[in-house]
Amino acid sequence: MTDGWPEHLPAVQVRVARPTDRLDAVVRFYHTALGLPIVDSFGGEGHHGYRGVMFGLPGTAYHLEFTQHDQGSPCPAPTEDNLLVFYVPDRAAIDRLAARLASLGHHRVPPENPYWEERGVTVEDPDGWRVVLMNTAGI
Repeated sequence: MTDGWPEHLPAVQVRVARPTDRLDAVVRFYHTALGLPIVDSFGGEGHHGYRGVMFGLPGTAYHLEFTQHDQGSPCPAPTEDNLLVFYVPDRAAIDRLAARLASLGHHRVPPENPYWEERGVTVEDPDGWRVVLMNTAGI
């Protein structure tokens, strides 16, 4: 594994973007409940009917973006194995965050793949997409 980008792909920023019809609820989940920082948002004139929010993962080099169009944003139902995984080495931090999420109505759900159950906590965002808080340092 290398720490840098391949020479043929000199990217300086990565953004994963997904549409939603429930932008306000998604912002409450990812910002208020999970605590991701909002690094930018947009809407109004000049955005072709879209509004959106970008969260830093961490900082500003990696973004998670959600957009909503004024006339709706078609969002097919995700499968139970569409995941956003956060690797967290501190189990106590995961337990605190899972309790915080549950207090805000985002309760643990059983994952499709049992691997995530062994050391992780899986919850659904307002659109039904799943987030895993995994107790490991990652790769």
